[in-house]
Amino acid sequence: MRMTNIGGQAVIEGVMMRGRKMYAMAVRTPEGSLCVEKEPIDDVFNKSKVFKFPVFRGIAAFVQSLIIGVKIIMRSAKLAGMEDDEDIKPGRFEMYLQNKFGDKFADILIYFSVAVSLVFSIGLFFVLPVFLGSLFRPVLPGTWALSIVEGLIRIGIFLLYLFLISRMKEIQRVFQYHGAEHKTINCFEHDEELTVENVKKHTRLHKRCGTSFLLIVMIISMVVFFFIRTDTLWLRLISRIVLVPFVAGISYEVIKWAGRSESPIVKIVSAPGLCLQKITTAEPDAGQIEAAIAAMKGVLEDEPE
Repeated sequence: MRMTNIGGQAVIEGVMMRGRKMYAMAVRTPEGSLCVEKEPIDDVFNKSKVFKFPVFRGIAAFVQSLIIGVKIIMRSAKLAGMEDDEDIKPGRFEMYLQNKFGDKFADILIYFSVAVSLVFSIGLFFVLPVFLGSLFRPVLPGTWALSIVEGLIRIGIFLLYLFLISRMKEIQRVFQYHGAEHKTINCFEHDEELTVENVKKHTRLHKRCGTSFLLIVMIISMVVFFFIRTDTLWLRLISRIVLVPFVAGISYEVIKWAGRSESPIVKIVSAPGLCLQKITTAEPDAGQIEAAIAAMKGVLEDEPE
C-alpha cells in the first residue's frame, strides 16, 4: 500500500485535493462541465522555525486548513453558479468595504470568516460544555469528575451537531463529494489507476479524515483538561480557550501517526472516527467521483509521488 500526504476536502459541487505545495479543486459548473483550478499553498508559518516542531506544526496546519477551507468554499460556490443571481445586490456596508479595501477585500472577508468560525466553534464545543458541566458540580465528588462530565458533554454536543447538519439536503450532497474524495485517495494509495470503476470499489472511510481529527480533538481535550482542575468558573473558561491550539496540535500528531501506521493500536484509535465517517460521508455517483479524480490528477501533475 502506498503512503501519501495528499489530503482533500469536499466543496460546493466538487472536491479539493491538497499536496505539499499546492492544491487543485474540481467543481461541476451549472453547464455540467468540470472546472479545475490550481493554487500554490501560501504557507505563512514557513518562516518561523518553531512551527517545524511537533504540536506547533499541528497548530500551523490547523489554522492554514481553516483559511484554505473558507477560501475554496467561497470560490466553489461561485464556480457552481450559486452567486450568479443578478437580483441580489451587495449591501451598503459591503459596498463600503469593497471601495475602501479594493482587491484586499476578498482576503479580509476570508480571514473574517475564519475568525467567526473559530469563535463559533470554541463557543459551542469548549465554552458551552463548561457552563453545562458546572450545573452538575453540586452532585459530583470532585473537580476530576467535573472534567469527565464536561468532556462527555463536549462529545455529545459534537455528535448532535453532526447529526443535525447531516439531515440537511444540501449537506448530504457535500457528504457525497466527501465520500468521493476518500474513495479516490484510497484508490491512489492502493496504487490503482484512477478510473471511476476502480474508485467505486474502495471504501469511503479514511483514517486521515477531518471528521476523525475533530473527534480526536474532543477526546484529547478531555484528557488534557482532566489535569487542569479548578472550581473557579472563569479560570476553567480561560484554560479551555487558551489550550485549544495545543489540543489541536496534539490531535494533528495523532492523525499524522495514524495515517502512517497499520498497527493494532492505530486501528483501535482510528475506529471511532471511521465509525463517525459513516455519517459525514455518503456513496457518490459517477460524476462526483470524476470531480475527485480530476482534483487528484491536478495535484499529481505538479507533485508526482
